[in-house]
Amino acid sequence: MMQLLAEPAAFSMVAGLMGLVVGSFLNVVIHRLPKMMERDWMCQCAELRGEEIPEAETLTLATPRSRCPHCGHQITALENIPVISWLMLGGKCSACKAPISIRYPIVEAVTGLLSAYAAWHFGFGLTAVGAILFIWAMVALTGIDFDTQLLPDSITLPLLWLGLLLNLSASFTSLSSAVIGAIAGYLSLWSVYWGFKLATGKEGMGFGDFKLLAAIGAWLGWQMLPLTILLSSLVGAIVGIGLIVLAKRGRNVPIPFGPYLAAAGLLALFWGKPLTQTYLGLF
Repeated sequence: MMQLLAEPAAFSMVAGLMGLVVGSFLNVVIHRLPKMMERDWMCQCAELRGEEIPEAETLTLATPRSRCPHCGHQITALENIPVISWLMLGGKCSACKAPISIRYPIVEAVTGLLSAYAAWHFGFGLTAVGAILFIWAMVALTGIDFDTQLLPDSITLPLLWLGLLLNLSASFTSLSSAVIGAIAGYLSLWSVYWGFKLATGKEGMGFGDFKLLAAIGAWLGWQMLPLTILLSSLVGAIVGIGLIVLAKRGRNVPIPFGPYLAAAGLLALFWGKPLTQTYLGLF
């Protein structure tokens, strides 16, 4: 069995199928985790004020079962098959025919495809498993930051420590490079944050961005940080200008930076070294 799984095609297929299933779960994480955090904050505030904690339906990543937000119809197993169910239902609830966001199958498909590619790119072994876990975290953080402009510590901090742990065996870089990457990643954006705040009196980004870049540095090493910052800034500038010009979005409306850091981190994961060499070769 292990010999069969070690074959590139088989390993990629298994990783892709697993990625589709996990992508379905990541949709739940993206939707529910911010709500769970908000409830926790409200309960903490009520407790500090000596107020009665309001009763509410139990909400975790496992309960209650997924349901239509319009009519409350509980999603059956056949209606929850990644990508396929959305296509079979025509993108609508089977009960009330309300539209189901196309983001759900997109998250599932992207997670599956990236997982399959990571398995093929890195080959059977711990490095590929680590890369797939990194991808899953980046997808979840991207969706949450787009929706809420939050990058939860419950994802970024374990991701940072897992990167350091995997690099004990130099899965992606040396341990010393990973440690320096975590420190430099955090301090670089921390410095930008305070420089911008002192100059303008405004906060240009959140603390979650510092932790995300620190996690990327812990996984890929400090050598990948300049490329990651450059790519994320370039993509963010292009998207931001596009939103202002095409979507008539106000310049004062904040744009989350986490998704661009995540995208740049994935590019660095797969092609960081050749991209860096190509860039340096221009000079």
